[in-house]
Amino acid sequence: MELPLAFTDRTKNLLKDEYPAFEKALREESPISIRLNPLKTNSGLSGQEQVPWCKNGYYLQDRPAFTFDPRFHAGAYYVQEASSMFLDHVIRQHITRPVRYLDLCAAPGGKTTLALSALPAGSLVVCNEIVRNRAHVLAENIIKWGNPYCIVTNNDSATFNSLKHYFDVILTDVPCSGEGMFRKDPVAVQEWSASNVGLCSERQKEILHNIWDALRPGGILIYSTCTYNTDENELIADYIQNRLGATPLPVKTDPEWGIHKELTGTVPCYRFMPHVTKGEGLFMTVFRKSESEDIIPRERLQNRISAKKNKNRNGCSIPDNIRSWIRNNEKFFFSSNANSIFAFPSEYSEDLPLFESRTNVIHAGIPLAYAKGKDYIPEHALALSTFLNRNIFPEEELPLNTALSYLRRESFQLQSNERDYFLLTFEGMPLGWAKNLGNRANNLYPQEWRIRSGYTPTQPLPIAFK
Repeated sequence: MELPLAFTDRTKNLLKDEYPAFEKALREESPISIRLNPLKTNSGLSGQEQVPWCKNGYYLQDRPAFTFDPRFHAGAYYVQEASSMFLDHVIRQHITRPVRYLDLCAAPGGKTTLALSALPAGSLVVCNEIVRNRAHVLAENIIKWGNPYCIVTNNDSATFNSLKHYFDVILTDVPCSGEGMFRKDPVAVQEWSASNVGLCSERQKEILHNIWDALRPGGILIYSTCTYNTDENELIADYIQNRLGATPLPVKTDPEWGIHKELTGTVPCYRFMPHVTKGEGLFMTVFRKSESEDIIPRERLQNRISAKKNKNRNGCSIPDNIRSWIRNNEKFFFSSNANSIFAFPSEYSEDLPLFESRTNVIHAGIPLAYAKGKDYIPEHALALSTFLNRNIFPEEELPLNTALSYLRRESFQLQSNERDYFLLTFEGMPLGWAKNLGNRANNLYPQEWRIRSGYTPTQPLPIAFK
């Protein structure tokens, strides 16, 4: 890896005597880490080192072929760089009650799924991605995680201007020059330039201004990048304090973690550097918005929603048998249109129409079923939901080879002769649906999610849950 000369010159000036160790670390292999889904597995990993700043994070000794682990597709864990998991520590330290939370630049979903696990139960998470195809990848990962307290949107940051004082917490993991990804992504090295650093810095300020009004007075802003330079890090932190009037919130850390403090200025900042922390480059800082302005009641936003948006809420005709497909269904409201039925947490029954009227919503809650003729076919998202009522459908446990055939959307047979929709599982974890016809089964795994490789591992799965 040949580092750009302008990058090495700038970084040497920042790190001084530490620079040789830093550059050496950039030429070494990246650590591999995953984060478990506590709603799908309540155990840790056998023989693996825990990520110290994340309750459910673990380092792996080698990088397995995650694609061929059915538990990965079931949402039992997320493959996430360890430094990014610091968000878990920040959330658990500063957020103690249910909140309305925005992950503004969320794809592919690592920090969103982390927030869904770390936030107090009952929090609503809105995650957004401006690039459409990346937004659909984000929705896929949210569906696999299985938490219904989530809305996925596909919008520019400026769209959230109209939601004044709506969010209690906003994470801006902003687009950046990507220096922290150099040893994982050679393209990031090739695309780096000093001019791009400047462009990123200006774009970051624009994003912050776009969403600032959406944060409630007294609310928390978390700002992060995966880059090393101060233009996109400490200088932006100073900008948030001085131009936006926010108050820095310190984060208690353990000195043994090796987290670097701020390189310039006085705002408390947290830098993950590969020569002193076991992870990639990350910068994070936390602020509280001033309470000097009057809070606009959320009801004022919600009351502007037209009657047309609400006409099917709660009062829609949903077959009782479909309502029974989820546990605790009395805690959800149900909605339907000509082709589909979905459920959403009742405590946010006025929030979803608000987002449907102001943003491009591409996923929300639990999609339950879609109509095909006179039949209702269970949605794949229902199979992966942590609120699935597993007493309703017959199940069949699949061995590894059959599970991979299912995930490739190949044809296969079930052992049962019962004609019904079957929930297919692997090691007890739901993978999806098949409609058993007796002599064959219709594979209902989503076509766009299928494994495209025909490789089948011959060794046992390398990740061992306790």
